Formats: sequence, structure tokens, C-alpha cells
Amino acid sequence: MTPSDLLSIEKFVCDLATNKVGPIIKSKSGTQQTYDLKTGSRKVDIVTVIDKQVEKLIWGELRAEYPDFKFIGEESYMKGVTRITEEPTFIVDPIDGTTNFVHDFPFSCTSIGLTVDKVPVMGVIYNPHLDLLISASKGNGVRINGKDFDYKEKIEGMGPLILNKSVVALQPGSAREGNNFKCKLATFENLLACDGGFIHGFRNLGSSAMTMAYIAMGYLDCYWDGGCYSWDVCAGWCILNETGGRVVGANQSEWDIGVDNRTYLAVRGTKIGSEEDQTKYIEDFWGCVKGKLEYD
Repeated sequence: MTPSDLLSIEKFVCDLATNKVGPIIKSKSGTQQTYDLKTGSRKVDIVTVIDKQVEKLIWGELRAEYPDFKFIGEESYMKGVTRITEEPTFIVDPIDGTTNFVHDFPFSCTSIGLTVDKVPVMGVIYNPHLDLLISASKGNGVRINGKDFDYKEKIEGMGPLILNKSVVALQPGSAREGNNFKCKLATFENLLACDGGFIHGFRNLGSSAMTMAYIAMGYLDCYWDGGCYSWDVCAGWCILNETGGRVVGANQSEWDIGVDNRTYLAVRGTKIGSEEDQTKYIEDFWGCVKGKLEYD
């Protein structure tokens, strides 16, 4: 698939996100006080009827335009059955940040990615509350609200990528018990501690897609998390790649991972010629991880 092909797909998906999906998310935000917990009473993974309606809308539009492409959506996913193949596959989170959506906190968005040979090659993220559209496709760079984004200029102004001078995105996740939860809390503490990573601070946007977009835009330095799925990161991964960013695993030495890895460390790009700073940053970050994140 050529860069021209991918750019055409990107433009179609941008139109779908802004004109058909975004208005639903914005109008229904804060109105859904009846919802389900997808994963049991000891987790807080929320799903609403609007999530399901939006996914159905997206799938219908994409299938009509690209009938030969595969589709994976958060709400239609079946554990042990749904698989990412080498074929062109749309990977979709209809509303990323559903807890934000339920509470009318303006950081919910739609996230639509495309993989070819299991690699993210197109990504569109739209937050209708902020009217913020971030999109990219492999070889075509990044656009913000349809205009080319000069990420190199942004990176030049950010200075070197150093752990103790960075702002890190962290999220507790939906599971509030067990080893993974303990690992996250211990790692948060170690990153903040003056005798640990001593980072400048951490932020929780409540949306993996928005977080990865913000890293690509130069507002955050990295994002560390476990328990996510491919639909949480696929679109943002492509966007981040186009700005020289990098995605590895959350655990030590997980340099080469797939989009469905379930644990991720996403790091912003650096100045040309400073790629070794990015590698050192990753290694320094891994040195602060207490324990190991493991998911089925």
C-alpha cells in the first residue's frame, strides 16, 4: 500500500471522525449514567450503549468504503477469537476515555487505526470537545486539524530527552488489585521519588489515544502503561512513529513488540542525531519499573 493510498484512507477516516462520530460523542457526553462494567465488580472498565452505537456506525461506514479490509473494534472483540492478521485491518476504539465520557470530562475521543502486516500505518484521533483532530499515515507525516504539523521545530524547542527532566503520562488502569496494580503503584512512587527517577511530574488524561497524540505533539515526554489493547494504541502509535517517536514494551528489554502486546512505553521523538538519547531514556525508565506487568 503506497503513501498515496494511505493518505486517501486517512482523509476518508478524518471526515468520518469529525462529521459523523464526533457530534455523537460531544452531544452524549455526561448523559450516560447507566452503564456496564465489562470486567467485573473489582474493575472499573466502563462501557455505555453509546460506545456500541458508535462502533456500529464506524464499522458500517468503513465496510462500505473498504469491503476487503478486516475490522477489530473494542466492543466487538472476543477474547481468544479476535486476531490481528497481516491483512489490512482497521482497529477501532469508538470512544476512548469512556470514564471521561461518562463524567463529561472533555478528554474522550474516537480513535481509528489501520494496520498492514500487523504494523500501524494510519491513525486518526478526534476529540470533539476540543475540536482537535490529529491524523497521520506512514510516509506522510502528521496533520493537526488538517494542517501539516512541523514536529521537528517542536522537538528542537523541547531540549534533550532526559528522565529526570520529563513529564510522564501514567494511568492506574481498570484493575484495582493483584500484582499488576501493585507494580504500577510501586513504579509510580519510584519515578516520582527524589532518590528514584525524580521526574518533573506525571499526568493522567484518562485516554491512551489522546495521551499518545499529546506525546507526538510535544506536550508529554512518554507514556507507560499495561492492560491496554490494540485499539487503545494503534492510531496513536502510527502518529507517534511519524514524529520520530518510539513504542516499546513496559517491561525491561521488550524492544520489539506487536500492537497487541498489552504493555507499552511510548516515547517522544528527539533531535536528529540524538537517537541515542531516546534509547538511554528507555533504559533509564525501565530501571525504575518495580516488578513486571503481565496480562493474558
